[in-house]
Amino acid sequence: MNADNIDALFSEAPLIAILRGVQPEQVVAYGKAIVDSGWRCIEVPLNSPSPLESIRNLYDYFGDSILTGAGTVLSAADVKAVVSAGGKLIVAPNTDASVVTEALAHNAVIMPGFLSATEAFQAYAYGARYLKLFPADAMGPAYIKAIRSVLPADARIIPVGGVTPDNLQAFREAGSAAFGVGSQLFKPGMSVDEVRARAEDFMSACKVR
Repeated sequence: MNADNIDALFSEAPLIAILRGVQPEQVVAYGKAIVDSGWRCIEVPLNSPSPLESIRNLYDYFGDSILTGAGTVLSAADVKAVVSAGGKLIVAPNTDASVVTEALAHNAVIMPGFLSATEAFQAYAYGARYLKLFPADAMGPAYIKAIRSVLPADARIIPVGGVTPDNLQAFREAGSAAFGVGSQLFKPGMSVDEVRARAEDFMSACKVR
């Protein structure tokens, strides 16, 4: 799974699981519960315990059947480390030219963070086509609709932060291509069954039009 077929993946399941704080020995069990619920994209933030080990464990188990990678990617060196661990998804909280360029050089899916229109256009100019809006709940669907109206047609907005099964459709109708979901899906200490139930709730929300 790589940048060449990400739109097809999002048409099937427009959700990115953010497993912040997950332990490497637990990541496959949580990942399986999420993937069994229909999700096809998992991110392990680099400020989690031994994140590269978790990414490697996910890739060794799922291979290219899902898109696996890292969040909180802050440097070109981080990108190289994630790719070496098997990750093909690079998510950043900010827009950094070196991170975008390095990710694209590895044919990875790059999602730099933005808040303002200036940052969104800057990320696009660097070559990114999937733009992470964070924190989405602070801005709301109306903001996405406004930004979407001026961005190039091939730019995709991915809201992260505060997306729930209850508000997902409002974000979608505003023009979101997919959604990053963190604490609404997973927190350290949650049971696998609880994460599975939450993952299923989000999938159900995606199917409501």
